[in-house]
Amino acid sequence: MSETRFALQNDCTIDTLIQKIISGEKQYDLSKIVSAYELAEKCHHGQKRESGKPYITHPLAVAYTLLELGMDTDTICAALLHDVVEDTDCTLEEIEKKFGPDVAMLVNGVTKLKKVETFTQDEQKAENIRKILLAMSEDIRVIIIKLADRLHNMRTLNYCKEEKRRVIAHETMNIYAPIAHRLGISSIKDEFEDLAFQYLDPYAYNEIEKQMALRRDAREQLIEVIKESIRERLAKDFDPVPQVDGRVKSNYGIYKKVYRDNKDIDQIYDRYAVRIIVNTVTECYNVLGIIHDMFTPIPNRFKDYISTPKSNMYQSLHTTVIGKQGIAFEVQIRTWEMHRTAEYGIAAHWKYKEGIKGNTKDDNRFAWIRQLLESQKESNDVEEIVRAIKNDLAPDDVFAFTPKGDMKTLPRGATVIDFAYAIHTQVGHKMCGAKADKKMVPYDYQIKTGEIIEILTSKDENHGPSRSWLSICKTNEAKSKIRSWFKKERREENIEEGRAALEREFHRNMIRVPEEDLEDFLKHDMQRHNCETLDDFFAAIGYGGVQLSKVMQRLKSEYNKKYGEKHFDKTNEVNHVQRSNKNNSGVIVDGIDDCVVKFAQCCNPLPGDDIVGFITRGHGISIHKTDCINYLSQIDNEENASRWIKVNWKNKVDSVYFKSTLDIIAVDRIGLLADVSTALAAISIYIHESNSRELKNGNAILTVTVSVAGMEQLNTVINRIQKIKNVISVERAENRGKNNANH
Repeated sequence: MSETRFALQNDCTIDTLIQKIISGEKQYDLSKIVSAYELAEKCHHGQKRESGKPYITHPLAVAYTLLELGMDTDTICAALLHDVVEDTDCTLEEIEKKFGPDVAMLVNGVTKLKKVETFTQDEQKAENIRKILLAMSEDIRVIIIKLADRLHNMRTLNYCKEEKRRVIAHETMNIYAPIAHRLGISSIKDEFEDLAFQYLDPYAYNEIEKQMALRRDAREQLIEVIKESIRERLAKDFDPVPQVDGRVKSNYGIYKKVYRDNKDIDQIYDRYAVRIIVNTVTECYNVLGIIHDMFTPIPNRFKDYISTPKSNMYQSLHTTVIGKQGIAFEVQIRTWEMHRTAEYGIAAHWKYKEGIKGNTKDDNRFAWIRQLLESQKESNDVEEIVRAIKNDLAPDDVFAFTPKGDMKTLPRGATVIDFAYAIHTQVGHKMCGAKADKKMVPYDYQIKTGEIIEILTSKDENHGPSRSWLSICKTNEAKSKIRSWFKKERREENIEEGRAALEREFHRNMIRVPEEDLEDFLKHDMQRHNCETLDDFFAAIGYGGVQLSKVMQRLKSEYNKKYGEKHFDKTNEVNHVQRSNKNNSGVIVDGIDDCVVKFAQCCNPLPGDDIVGFITRGHGISIHKTDCINYLSQIDNEENASRWIKVNWKNKVDSVYFKSTLDIIAVDRIGLLADVSTALAAISIYIHESNSRELKNGNAILTVTVSVAGMEQLNTVINRIQKIKNVISVERAENRGKNNANH
C-alpha cells in the first residue's frame, strides 16, 4: 500500500480524540465536541458493531479521520452524531437545538446517504447515487464525512459476510474512490482502492503482496540510497535541505499495470518514487534541473502539473529517471502548499485556512458536480451513471502508439480524432480516416491501451475538420483546435473584428497612424506572423492568431519613435552639486549622491541597454530602458518631466545580477520544459519563475525569468536554449506591465 495513510484508529476513544485536538495547531470548540460525543454515547448505548465492539467506536473513528483532514468543529460534531437520527430515537430538531443548524444540516445530509448501501432496485440505486452528487453540490462537508464513514467501514469489512463484502467493496471502488480522487484526497482514494481490491480480487492482491514482500529489503535499501544521494546533492544549494521522502506504488496501482496492461512488475517505472518538498515554485524547477543532472531522465516521462494542474487541484512536477543501479524511479517535486493539497485535496481549505464556510453551492470549483447531475438526471441506467461518474470524476488514461512508436497518453474514452490532434494540429485538420492495429475504424472509435493508431491524412489543401467532430471527440484540446479552425474559416467576419480591435487599442494608447502609412507601420509584425496583406493581419487578430497584448508594446514604442517622440533637455533636469553615487547597483546616477536604485520590472534593463532614471516618491531612482513603454508614454507629461534623470552603467559591474525574462517558442512536446531547465542548470543560471501555454498553431510558448550578469551572459543563455531540440525562437520579453506600474 502507498506511503501515506491515515492513522488506523479503529479503537479510538474520546480521550484519544481530545488528545488529538489539544496537540494540534488548529483551534476547536472542545466543549461542543465533547457534548456531541456525550449525546452520541447516550444514544448508541448498548448497540454493537458486527465486530462485537461498542457502536460508539465507529463515530469516534470517523471523527478522528476528519480531525486528521483538519475539518472544522461542526464537521467533527456531525461525524460523532452522523448515525443517531437513523439508528436511535434522537431527532434532527434536538440536534439543531443543542448544536445549531449547521451540525443538523450535515447530519441530515449524511443520513440521506446512508441508504446507498442497502438498495437493490436499479432505479433506487441510481437515485441514491444522484443523492451523493446533490449532497456534494449543497455542502461538500457532507460527502467528506461520508468518505470518512466509508473508510472506517472498509477497514472493518472483514467482520461482514462475504457476499456483503463484495457489494460494499465494488461500490467503494466505483463510486467513493473516484469521488475521493476528484476531491483530491489521495490518501483516502488510495486506501479505498487497496481495501476494495483486497476483497474484489483476493488472488491477485495476495500475489502482488507476495511479490512485493520478496523485494521488500532490497526495495527499502534502494530507496534509502537514492534519498541519501539526493539529500547530499541538495545540501550544496539549499539551507535547510528540502524534505526528501520515498514510497512504493500502491498494490492496486501495481495491479492495474501488471494485470490490466500485461506488464511485469519490473517494467513498472514508477513503482518506486521519491518525493522532494521545497518552499517555492522556483525551487521546484531548480531541483528538477539538479535531478536531471544527477540521473538520466527517461524520454517522454516528464509531466508538469504545476503549470497545468489536474482537475482535482493537484500540482507537482513528475519525472522518471534511471539511477546508477540501473533501476528506474519516479521523482515528484512540489511545494509544501502543493503537498498539503495533494494529501488533503479540498479538505486542505479547512485544514490550513480559517473562516472557510461549508456551503459551496456558488463555488465554481464544484460546477462539475452540478454538470454531472444535469447530464444524468433523466437516466435510470445504473451502469451508465456509474460509467459517467468514473469518466468524469477519475478518468483513467489510455496509452496508444503511432506507427513510429511514439506513445500518446489520452483519457479513457478518447477517440481517433483526439489521437490525431494529440499528434499535431495539422494532422487533426487533415485527417480523413484512421486505422487501429492496421484495421480501418470509424471516427468515433474509442482507443484502447496498447493499440497502434495510424491517422490517414488528405493532401487536399482545402480539407478540414467536420463540425460533427465536436460531438465525437472527448478532449478539450481537440475541441479547442477544431473550433479554432472554424474561426479561421470565417475570414470576412474575422477581418472586421480584427480591424475593430486594433482601432480600439490604437485609440486607447493614443496612436494615430495615417491610413496610407498603416501597412508600412505594421510591416514588421505582419512579417513575423506570416501575413502578406493587412487583411491577413486583421483576420489573424480576429481569430486569435495575433494577440494584441503582445504586439501593442512594440507598436507603441515604434509609434513614439516615428511620430510622437519629443526630445527634452537633459542638461537641466536636476540641478545638484554632487556628481557621484555610492550605490552598489552598477548604475551611475548623474547628480545624486548615495541614492537608492531599483530596476523597473516593466522592462528589466540589463548592462548594455540604454537607460534612463525616474525619481520616485520615497523609493529612490527607478531605472528604465529608453525604449520602455512607460518611459515613452510619459516623456511628454509636463508634470513628471523634471523627474526623468540621466543615468549610465558603470564601466565594470561586479557581483550584481539582474532579472531578465525570455519568451521561448517551440514545437510543443513532452519534456520541453525539463530540457530548458536542465540546459539552464548546466550553465548555473538561476530560474526565478517559469510558465508555459499552448499556442493556437500547435506550438508552445515558455516564459522564463532568470538571473544574469548582463547582456553578454543573456546572449549565452539565449544561444544555449536555441540549441535545444524543437526550439523555434528565443526572444527577450520587453516592456511588460502597465503604464506607470513602477513609478
